[in-house]
Amino acid sequence: MSAPAPSVRTDLAQILLSSRPISWINTAFPFAAAYVLSTREIDLTLVLGTLYFLIPYNLAMYGINDVFDYASDLANPRKGGIEGALLSPRIHRATLWAAAVTNIPFLVYLVAVGDPVSWVWLAISVFAVIAYSAPGLRFKERPFLDSTTSSLHFVTPAIVGLALANGPVTVTAVIVLVAFFLWGMAAHAFGAVQDIGPDREGGIGSIATVIGARATVRLAIVLWILAGAAMLFTSWPAPLGALLALPYIVNAAPWWNVTDDTSGRTNRAWRRFIALNYFAGFLATMILILAWVS
Repeated sequence: MSAPAPSVRTDLAQILLSSRPISWINTAFPFAAAYVLSTREIDLTLVLGTLYFLIPYNLAMYGINDVFDYASDLANPRKGGIEGALLSPRIHRATLWAAAVTNIPFLVYLVAVGDPVSWVWLAISVFAVIAYSAPGLRFKERPFLDSTTSSLHFVTPAIVGLALANGPVTVTAVIVLVAFFLWGMAAHAFGAVQDIGPDREGGIGSIATVIGARATVRLAIVLWILAGAAMLFTSWPAPLGALLALPYIVNAAPWWNVTDDTSGRTNRAWRRFIALNYFAGFLATMILILAWVS
């Protein structure tokens, strides 16, 4: 069997890049953590669910975004690397097909092993992925709804994991999910600041283009503070999670007085944010291990 033509390999690499491999863990980890802490076992649903939220889910979320944001991405210097692919128009259709083909089998399985509660949350999760970027919905262009929808992208995998595992809805579980949701909103809002210039040039609305760079950064910091504070009201060892908010607050704080004209410079902090996710993920894993053995 002959090797694929170079152009095919390049196209496949671009499609894979559009799924943001550096961020795969951000959606797979919440599902796996919620599921395994509830079931205390490793089974097929854990494996397939984690694989789904690791790659196909991200391919749908970011691939759809890169296809329908192509015009504005052309003017965005961040695109074309780890922060987002600049997909050639000739592979837009292939990207959408790849997202559908890779998502459907996993979704069929998760529906088959689930119940009405998990179905609802899975539907919300998939709808949020599509609605964020797809024409006619474009939640990403609806200020405040954009940050809300983006946060759902990361919180709903955890809720789906809990639902599939029939995990108990405890006060601590609810608070952790609320804190995670606030963290997600803060992350999206802060990330939107660096794109104020390109978004305005492309006629794209966002929380940052509407309320401005300074107000958006301050809102993000407040949301991170609230997320950390909420963790203090959980049962041990979850309160340790409050410490996870501190690096994000410190990273964003120097931009407290940023202006719209200098908003693009926050990309430096955004790149640190990407690295912080791995550091915070490591600490979160340690907390989860402590919870496991407690």
